[in-house]
Amino acid sequence: MATTGLQHVAAMYAGVVAPPLIVGAAIGLSAAELTFLTGACLFTAGLATLLQTLGVWKIGARLPFVNGVTFAGVAPMTAIVASTDDPSDALPVIFGAVIVAGLLGFLAAPFFSKMVRFFPPVVTGTVITLIGISLLPVAFGWAQGASPTAPDFGSATNLTLAALTLTVVLVLRRFTRGFVKQIAVLLGLVIGTLLAIPFGVTDFAPVADADIIGFPTPFHFGAPQFQLAAIVSLCVVMLVSMTESTADMLALGEIVDRPADEKTIAAGLRADTLGSALSPLFNGFMCSAFAQNIGLVAMTKIRSRYVVATGGGFLVLMGLCPMAASLIAVVPRPVLGGAGVVLFGSVAASGIQTLVRAGLDKDNNVLIVAVSLAVGIIPISAPEFYHAFPETARIILDSGISTGCVAAVLLNLVFNHIGGGDGRDAQDVTHPMEAGEEISGAVR
Repeated sequence: MATTGLQHVAAMYAGVVAPPLIVGAAIGLSAAELTFLTGACLFTAGLATLLQTLGVWKIGARLPFVNGVTFAGVAPMTAIVASTDDPSDALPVIFGAVIVAGLLGFLAAPFFSKMVRFFPPVVTGTVITLIGISLLPVAFGWAQGASPTAPDFGSATNLTLAALTLTVVLVLRRFTRGFVKQIAVLLGLVIGTLLAIPFGVTDFAPVADADIIGFPTPFHFGAPQFQLAAIVSLCVVMLVSMTESTADMLALGEIVDRPADEKTIAAGLRADTLGSALSPLFNGFMCSAFAQNIGLVAMTKIRSRYVVATGGGFLVLMGLCPMAASLIAVVPRPVLGGAGVVLFGSVAASGIQTLVRAGLDKDNNVLIVAVSLAVGIIPISAPEFYHAFPETARIILDSGISTGCVAAVLLNLVFNHIGGGDGRDAQDVTHPMEAGEEISGAVR
């Protein structure tokens, strides 16, 4: 149980620490504060995983289900940071929004489990793809260096380190098997950091300054603040998170030969949302399912929820050891950037895989994906597109994940549900300029 539990931790570790790194860097946290935030996210991910696997009352799917910080919240949270006059207020505003979104999600869980049909693969695939696309610019920024104002930002040295790290990850994924293959990203970070030492860009001070034992002090960054725009933005993220978790529970149920029914989904969503609502108490972010661990369950054939619960216990212990959490602060930003290309690109690829199952040989679904992706990519391709809107509205509009998700849900309702949309969906895809000509090689 210990070794297989650690394997689950290894498979999801990089995904847990990436969001606090992104948000912390956007705020400008010191190395010590960044270490604290990372440890808090590990601690809360462990608590959420224990709640999900072991369960309490009607809370918890009681499946081998790993929970951690969701990538879906990163873009909205960085948008909140950008709109906050005083960076020191950004985390309290984020925490306040997560608490409200988590509590509302908890109340909505039993009703949401009945509405799965409104979130088909065409919606979930679009949203997951947008999550990956929205995060890729972060990886590209990391690859250039720690700060745009630094003299070496974008230097050949930094880009070379990023390329070497990316190459290491790809080689490990291509030529290794089993456990080593699953932790390729983690090994890439370690090897990339070692390769960076001769270049003088690796700083071990955060580890030397960290305590061996510590506790994520409640509300370390200040009491939560509640701002309407931030709450609305993260409520949309909660909707995305619940949709993704529902899809993951359905997939995991098939893998472990225990199909997830409505009751199981409702219990799993309660654990997700309650874990998210409690996370800010210990300075953590919104929690959701980790799809890579579902793949690990399928690969290893180890289906025990107690193995995953053991992994959750290890996450809690790591969160209580600041020295362990500080290890990620040692990794140079270019090295993180190289690994981030794989990590975030894999999220986008996962969304594309979901879209393949969505039936893109149908006119309606193609339009839904096309428009939703276009709306979601606006903040990336044209950052000043919404400059004339009020600042509070921009918190929501500048999150491509939020706007893309809303667009996908509404368009799916219009084209596939309202007014007999199911019948119209039977139409094949036609060329936009030459009606009636089918696209050759369309997925059937």
